[in-house]
Amino acid sequence: MTNSRHPETLSLHAGWRADATTGSVAVPIHQTTSYQFRDTEHASNLFALKELGNIYTRIGNPTLDVLEQRVAALEGGAAALAVSSGQAASAFAIQNLAKAGDNVVSSTDLYGGTWNLFAHTLKDQGIEVRFVDPTDPQAFARATDERTRAYYAETLPNPKLAVFPIREVADIGRPLGIPLIVDNTAAPLLARPFDHGAAVVVYSGTKYLGGHGTSIAGLIVDGGNFDWAAHPKRQPALNTPDPSYHGAVWVEAVKSIGPVAYIIKARTTLLRDLGSALSPFNAFLILQGIETVTLRMERHVKNAQAVADFLAKRPEVAKVIHPSQQTGESRRRADAYLKGGYGGLVGFELAAGREAGRRFIDSLKLLYHVANIGDARSLAIHPASTTHSQLSAEEQLATGVSDGYVRLSIGLEHIDDILADLAQALDAAGK
Repeated sequence: MTNSRHPETLSLHAGWRADATTGSVAVPIHQTTSYQFRDTEHASNLFALKELGNIYTRIGNPTLDVLEQRVAALEGGAAALAVSSGQAASAFAIQNLAKAGDNVVSSTDLYGGTWNLFAHTLKDQGIEVRFVDPTDPQAFARATDERTRAYYAETLPNPKLAVFPIREVADIGRPLGIPLIVDNTAAPLLARPFDHGAAVVVYSGTKYLGGHGTSIAGLIVDGGNFDWAAHPKRQPALNTPDPSYHGAVWVEAVKSIGPVAYIIKARTTLLRDLGSALSPFNAFLILQGIETVTLRMERHVKNAQAVADFLAKRPEVAKVIHPSQQTGESRRRADAYLKGGYGGLVGFELAAGREAGRRFIDSLKLLYHVANIGDARSLAIHPASTTHSQLSAEEQLATGVSDGYVRLSIGLEHIDDILADLAQALDAAGK
């Protein structure tokens, strides 16, 4: 283990040194379903949370444990939970606090899959998500009532790319006992939401953390910085007896472990019952990606900036969507929260609209046309007809998607090759 706080070191060493039995430096893939208990007392203690350890891989696994420790260390949190996907992480983050009849206030600036999850699936479960425009942080306060359990946002919203006012909204919620949950998928290492008052951070590990486009994964990180016990009426899920775990009151049950009531409840109830477990093999692959995430983010940021500058000079492009192209309050927030650069995503709107966007995508030769971001390879997609196609026209515009919008996830290739491919595809789009 290391006491370093530098991400370059943590990404290689946090949570692991070597296997005690074999000396293996690489984290082993513990491809097992279950674990031998020492005796009946040991088993009983594990199930009663008197002792932490492995019970069944659906709720915990040694390979996943290293991944969880590493991401928690990188994020500056107290503990983390690995799950099967970023979607599962977003759902669990809300379901861990809210039940039927409760509500959450969310930014409108969301990935399309998250919007659908919030607007439809959680609604069907009786959890209302109230969408507000984050350009006015006070909109969160106005949408709050006595059944509001959390605020939710994306640091660098995909695809709108307008940085969320983390501190402003976190400061509204904390006195009310309302935590801010932040999806930091598009800005690992660039932004540190816990430093600005967020209580919970979620990730799709599939994206920049993994970086190789091989493995789906999600993570929830508990900041350990929110006093759940101070607001028992606001946060009943953590302050009243839980019948699904022999009446445990979570803020009391885990006091001896640390300020991790939120993440322990998510593991021992939601992950146990809903079973969105990450496979040990996928956890191993995400760990491989994390070893190089600091280097990769530097190149993603550098290449994306060059692409944004290039697109701004092209006559076919009506607008470039990238923090470096923003002004006023949007630019101030980008500079305040993105300390490591403006990210690897670039959006742009073609002046000729939807048909030009189709021609552009179909003309690409180097960039892949796939529904993903954060890959080492450069990627492109037309959100209105793909990732955000289930949203209404009004909802698409609220999330920043127009008919002519194209989203690019800029990879690690040589910048000259990226720009050459974009240039020839823009030439084709303009015909």
